[in-house]
Amino acid sequence: MLDKIEAFRKEILSSALNTPAQLEAFRLKFLSRNGLISTLFDEFKALPGVDKATLGKPLNELKVLAETMFKQCKEQFESSVSGSQSIRDDLTLPVHASLLGSLHPLTVVEKEIREIFFRMGFSISSGPEIEDDFHNFTALNFPADHPARDMQDTFFVRKGESGLEDLVLRTHTSPVQIRLMENQKPPIRSVMPGRVFRNESVTYKSYFQFNQIEGLVVDHGISMAELIQTLVTFAKMMYGSEIEYRIRSSFFPFTEPSIEMDVRTSSTTNWMEILGAGMVDPNVFEAVGIDSEHYSGYAFGMGIDRIAMLKYGFTDIRTLYENDIRMLEQFPL
Repeated sequence: MLDKIEAFRKEILSSALNTPAQLEAFRLKFLSRNGLISTLFDEFKALPGVDKATLGKPLNELKVLAETMFKQCKEQFESSVSGSQSIRDDLTLPVHASLLGSLHPLTVVEKEIREIFFRMGFSISSGPEIEDDFHNFTALNFPADHPARDMQDTFFVRKGESGLEDLVLRTHTSPVQIRLMENQKPPIRSVMPGRVFRNESVTYKSYFQFNQIEGLVVDHGISMAELIQTLVTFAKMMYGSEIEYRIRSSFFPFTEPSIEMDVRTSSTTNWMEILGAGMVDPNVFEAVGIDSEHYSGYAFGMGIDRIAMLKYGFTDIRTLYENDIRMLEQFPL
């Protein structure tokens, strides 16, 4: 596939884009829904995770190259047409002000996180925000009387009705991992972004709704060393190579052993925990029908809100949800 990418790159660079007709032919050939680059991305989706990690970057660079050439040539044609307009056009007329919107900082950060993990060979998965007790708790090694359930204050949509399973607003995106393992045989390499809900008091550092992205890797011979390397790579790609980090042991019902990761942007700033992770507990594998004797895996989860706070210097999580135009104007398109 790398040979195809290189061949297409040379063809793009040598393309003649001297007329609008040639520009349209270029768009149809490389950038349309059924174009050559779209076909390459379809082939990319079917590749194993190891190949994705190698080919993701050159494939994205190929797409950016084609889009940039197309955009530049299109702007040249449009400006030449504009310059040839009749002198009778009154260029002194006032222009109506256009109020442009912008992307919310949480959207910006989630998009950046998605792109980082995509470049590392991860696919994107999603699931429902209203979950049953099995997917949100039981399959993740939370028995009904397990004290670890108290770690997460839950919004119940339906609770205690005779003969019916509890329904909850999901407290994490881990249920997507369970659904993925139920429906896909290993190898699995995917991240799961989405909103989650917890019945917590609103403070400067906690909110009843926030955004999370979790990751899951399942295959033969997966190790803790690979997990830590993935997390360190992510932190450096998100915050820069000079970021300081530390790994601490922790506890989560669905991973064993478990760790947490803290980062700080300089030696004079405070440490901030950005994620929890660990090796998937064998009980979780058994709950979804995966043989824990033959497969191993790791999982991690991070709060997008907290990562955005650290990246942009927010000190109060409520700022991200107040829709204050003064804050939003700092993130123009």
